[in-house]
Amino acid sequence: METTTDAANQWRLETPGHAGWKRTARPDDPGRFLMISADCHANEPSNLWAERIDAKYKNRLPKIEVDKDGVKWVISDGLRRTRLQESIFEGEDLMRNKAGADTAQRLADRRRDGVDAEIIFPNKGLFMWATRDAEFAQAQCRVWNDWAWETYAPYNDRMSPMAAIATADIEGSIREIERVARLGFRGLTLPCKPVFNSQDARDPNYNMSVYDPMWALIQEAGLPITFHIGTGRDPRGASREGGAVMNYVAHALVQAIEPITALCSSGVLERFPKLKFAAIESGIGWVPWALDAMDEGYRKHHMWAYPKLKMLPSEYFRAHGAVAFQEDRAGLGLAAQFDLIDNFLWSNDYPHHEGTWPHSAEAIERQMGHLSEDQRAKILGLNAARIFNFDVERLLAYRRN
Repeated sequence: METTTDAANQWRLETPGHAGWKRTARPDDPGRFLMISADCHANEPSNLWAERIDAKYKNRLPKIEVDKDGVKWVISDGLRRTRLQESIFEGEDLMRNKAGADTAQRLADRRRDGVDAEIIFPNKGLFMWATRDAEFAQAQCRVWNDWAWETYAPYNDRMSPMAAIATADIEGSIREIERVARLGFRGLTLPCKPVFNSQDARDPNYNMSVYDPMWALIQEAGLPITFHIGTGRDPRGASREGGAVMNYVAHALVQAIEPITALCSSGVLERFPKLKFAAIESGIGWVPWALDAMDEGYRKHHMWAYPKLKMLPSEYFRAHGAVAFQEDRAGLGLAAQFDLIDNFLWSNDYPHHEGTWPHSAEAIERQMGHLSEDQRAKILGLNAARIFNFDVERLLAYRRN
């Protein structure tokens, strides 16, 4: 489905061009860069969980209630009650809102944007973890995993869903990881915090040794770990004037910092040196600061910092970690200076409004003109191929079919 770019989205077409580039990100460039979007989203059926989840949980799924004044409210287990807005989309935004519902459409939309492969996350299912009931969260994750594998398994060499794990239920997580590994999933997605909205330091978190059996299993299975923003606490903490911007910047994007810091500062990556992880949709401009802050905390708070590590936290990140972005001029400007070219992953966030689809080439040209050919190649696809174990030659062969 194509539509004319409307006035509100005209800015997406702005580009300085690609003069001097040997290869481009243009879909019609036969020699374009390998393009792997490290963050895309499904468009699950609206009745998916209602039809498939255990009967005992059906009445706890998100639902719409109408008050005495006829106002519709979304009621969800772990989220504040929010007013339902009727459709406000038009033009390209309406196109994005409806995209991604079937595999044939996805393949066509990917070709339109020049994408060779994609990592797929839930869409409606991003709120599966929005509950303090660990078993309820795990039951919702199993529904996603079953549906995602049924839907995308035939295309898993280039259209790869992440298996969702509800890590507050550690024993259930281990069973589910064993199951999805047998099925053939390419990776896992864990919530940014195991216990949703937790502010209690006694609750389980990824720095704690209680998770060692889970890390051991993940390492043995060879599955990369992802942490998608919006899954640790309610990302809709603000309302009214400026609320949309506040929620995106102050309540959603920052959630990825905690799990990354937990893994890099706790000794987990010394005990399990083959683990790979990526923060998803969090942007990258904060990464140089966060790495310096982790090292500063470890050095200056040495009297409290435990355990004593063989390397600095930033070194563990560079060896094991990655972060995905859509548009981030600040982060790309710092990528080479802070030795992070190998740790950044491009994505178009299809079909979300925060993403760049179907104008990714223009967005890439706006941001990456200062990078070298090799640096662009890594960030646009080769890093993701390495982390998520894609067969590069097979992906390129699809271009010829």
